[in-house]
Amino acid sequence: MTSKLGSIDSKFRYIIVAAKRTRQLQAGSKPMVSAQSRKFTRIAQEEVTSGLVKFDLTEEPKASKKRGSKEGKEKGH
Repeated sequence: MTSKLGSIDSKFRYIIVAAKRTRQLQAGSKPMVSAQSRKFTRIAQEEVTSGLVKFDLTEEPKASKKRGSKEGKEKGH
């Protein structure tokens, strides 16, 4: 499938942004495009492809070095 992803740099990010926008539409947000489809997923995809959905890139927190230690395992119990 070849399609433009708008300003999105990867297919994975496109899916994540569209899924979050779909949840917003399901919760009652108004669509930013007049789509032929009434399905929230398709509306969200059109909005993302059109560049109407804004998003920020954030860095993942770095994993703690103690995560695999005995001390870390004891805290979970």
